[in-house]
Amino acid sequence: MKLKNSLIPLVLFLLTMKQVHPDGSPEPCLLLNKRSQQVRQPGDLCCPGGGIQRLDQVLAPFMRWPLAPLGQWPQWAQWRIRYPGHTQRLALLLTAGLREAFEEMRLNPLRVRFLGPLSVQKLIMFDRMIYPLAAWVPENQNLKPNWEVERIVHIPLKRLLEPGHYGRCRLTFQKGQRATERNEDFPCFIHRRRRGHEVLWGATFRITMDFLHRVYGFRLPNLEDASIHAKHLGAA
Repeated sequence: MKLKNSLIPLVLFLLTMKQVHPDGSPEPCLLLNKRSQQVRQPGDLCCPGGGIQRLDQVLAPFMRWPLAPLGQWPQWAQWRIRYPGHTQRLALLLTAGLREAFEEMRLNPLRVRFLGPLSVQKLIMFDRMIYPLAAWVPENQNLKPNWEVERIVHIPLKRLLEPGHYGRCRLTFQKGQRATERNEDFPCFIHRRRRGHEVLWGATFRITMDFLHRVYGFRLPNLEDASIHAKHLGAA
């Protein structure tokens, strides 16, 4: 694969067990980053990810070794038979995703269990496609966010399956000295905490909905009367 694919955006959709409440037991959670003020769209919740780099092309062949995450994937042998022309691409995408996760949160790439690819998503704000790969992260990893990440966020899956946590996101854009509001609203998930809340929207939201529908048969509730949460994106 040539370096022109360095512009392909990819993300790791990470799941893990986490003790969310002090008096509770560990429960399955979605593991996300909250973007820092030093990057684009600060404050957004997102999956770790980015683009393919030259180093990923060097390391990708090792991803298929028996003890590597792709080599240990139970569906790997079947995938190679069914999609023989895409094995190199999948290895490259997973390698890049694990590298990005290591850089952003110090995720140990050798302690990740690959679960498989999710549906490709089209970015609304840009004419590009994003490739999500699902993976399981064992408990007790010592994750440390880098400068791109304000903090690491755990959202319990049971909360994602409760319709009452969903709302509508209304976007505004800065054009010169004026803030212009977009006419349509986007569905979103409201992650409420003791101190405020965060809004999961956009491509990360759609990837999450794809996973919830595949695994649990969950469908987005009727949001006609749901609360509206404003989101300002700065310059359009």
